[in-house]
Amino acid sequence: MSNQSVEVPATGPDAGCCPPIARQRIPAEAAAALAPAFKALGDPVRLRLMSMIASAPEGEICVCDLTPAFALSGPTISHHLRTLREAGLVDAERRGTWVYYRPRLPLIRRLAGLLAADVTAEA
Repeated sequence: MSNQSVEVPATGPDAGCCPPIARQRIPAEAAAALAPAFKALGDPVRLRLMSMIASAPEGEICVCDLTPAFALSGPTISHHLRTLREAGLVDAERRGTWVYYRPRLPLIRRLAGLLAADVTAEA
């Protein structure tokens, strides 16, 4: 694994977006920019990994703490983590033998904001 981080331009998934989809249609460009992140989260293993990374008490978590939580091989976990990185959801940093993951909060906030529903509206 490399010490790379996905850099997203101002027009990419980390840029300001749009109101929640319950209030207004999402522009095609924004939908295309955000779709890879939603697709990455569409896998149960990646969703759990993302949850573990985002809720890590120190703001980051070592792969050595992620792998034991799954009945999967190390290479399979690495594949899922790479998918999250490529979607721009997490950053990774190698320290010696281990890689530490931290969430990319601007993109996570953008995804959450897009899905936010008006809690005062009747269902």
